[in-house]
Amino acid sequence: MGYLRSITKSIALAAAIIPAAITTGCDKVDDDRIPPYPVYVQFQTQADWIVYGVAGACDYKYFIKDTRTPANFPWTALTETGFGGILLVSDIHGNPQAFDLACPVEAQRSVRVTVDTDLQKARCPRCHSVYDIFTNYGLPVEGEAAQKGYALRHYHTGAGYQGQYLIITN
Repeated sequence: MGYLRSITKSIALAAAIIPAAITTGCDKVDDDRIPPYPVYVQFQTQADWIVYGVAGACDYKYFIKDTRTPANFPWTALTETGFGGILLVSDIHGNPQAFDLACPVEAQRSVRVTVDTDLQKARCPRCHSVYDIFTNYGLPVEGEAAQKGYALRHYHTGAGYQGQYLIITN
């Protein structure tokens, strides 16, 4: 009887461990589905950052060069906004983060994620994948992107010369 109980416990343990190993052992997030395009957005002054940047936790802005979004932003010849545009967010700690707006599942310049303010996440209007942009660096949480491990392409944000903010290609 003890032998049978030992085998049953071993089978139960294997049944618990094997699926966990399968689902966590190969978890890789692909944030290179969107082709590398130049990114360079500079906020020349602190006043520019106050108007066009992200003011606090869970704030966001879209920057799309082709459509001049936002319309009154001081666009320059050097400004580049990646493949599908830039989603600039302030994470829950108030730190700026930047992602390409193009959905990595669709991988088309014109299929852009939008922020769902009710969910506090970004959603693709075509495949309906959902991305965590305020707490988890653009990782997928629902839909085909989550199934395939496709994350939003992340860009570098930081201080430039004389303290201006920059968004640039990593």
